[in-house]
Amino acid sequence: MNREEWNPGRLLQLSGQYWPTCTLHAAVKLDVFSAIGKEQITSGDIAQKLNGDKKGVTRLLDALAAMNLLEKAGDKYSNTPESRSFLSKDSPGYLGHMIMHHHHLMDSWSRLDQAVKAGTPVRARASYSSDEWRESFLMGMFNLAMMLAPRLVTEIDLSNRRHLLDLGAGPGTYAIHFCLNNPQLKATVYDLPGARPFAEKIIEKFDLTGRIDFMPGNYLEEGIEGAYDVAWLSHILHGEGPEECQRIIEKVVSALQPGGTIIVHDFVLENTMDGPLFPALFSLNMLLGTPDGQAYSEKQITDMLARAGVKEIHRLPFHGPNDSGIITGLV
Repeated sequence: MNREEWNPGRLLQLSGQYWPTCTLHAAVKLDVFSAIGKEQITSGDIAQKLNGDKKGVTRLLDALAAMNLLEKAGDKYSNTPESRSFLSKDSPGYLGHMIMHHHHLMDSWSRLDQAVKAGTPVRARASYSSDEWRESFLMGMFNLAMMLAPRLVTEIDLSNRRHLLDLGAGPGTYAIHFCLNNPQLKATVYDLPGARPFAEKIIEKFDLTGRIDFMPGNYLEEGIEGAYDVAWLSHILHGEGPEECQRIIEKVVSALQPGGTIIVHDFVLENTMDGPLFPALFSLNMLLGTPDGQAYSEKQITDMLARAGVKEIHRLPFHGPNDSGIITGLV
């Protein structure tokens, strides 16, 4: 691992890095980029659209222009191609839901010292039950998965599989793309009942209602009904401690037919646990919001699979955003 060369300037830059972050969050929350759209428009007109103070809006717009998220010509502002693509709500590549999810996490991150000292979360999972939090989380996960899934599913051969279990799948984005890429495949999305309306809406949008069903339940407390020949566990292990992860994997293995495949997709730490950077930081995020969740190393995941009786365990060459990886095996 390359060692960072730190100096006072870089340390102070890192310390104040939340300033541009908060600027972006405020702009997304106010929906500045959608308000501008394809126009070239003055700060006064934008302030009127936002029902905001002209002085405050102008300062925000100038900061966004300094960050190269807006273009300024005279007294008028316009979106950059990137802000139009990723930060305007009328774009299919909109990332604002995930940005708002990050915004909702900021209060807990400001209390990281408390969580580290106590070893307990400072962010209640109940927060996700509020409509605003849940929408930003579910839509954010959907948007990210929609960008990654088309590429990811082509790297996993399911041509000889018939029934996929997508565990903790939310809207079932991966199940959708696995089915689109494998005409012979059907899938079951298993998640909490609250995810059902959104999942069924998305599944219907892709015209896959006849091939993908939704099974409501809590896999932490209940068993897994049905028989499957492949199971997909994407970003669910990091929410739980090692013992709970082991139970989840064992439940999945018991639901798989002999010769079935289990596939784990998650942020994967090096076996030394001190990198890559994002999984290491994500482990702190789990400390803030869960009693026992954490990012796991490749060895920890493969050991859990092996203890559940999984054979032929190996990591695929796939390398996703934020160092997500895929580990697979047969039962």
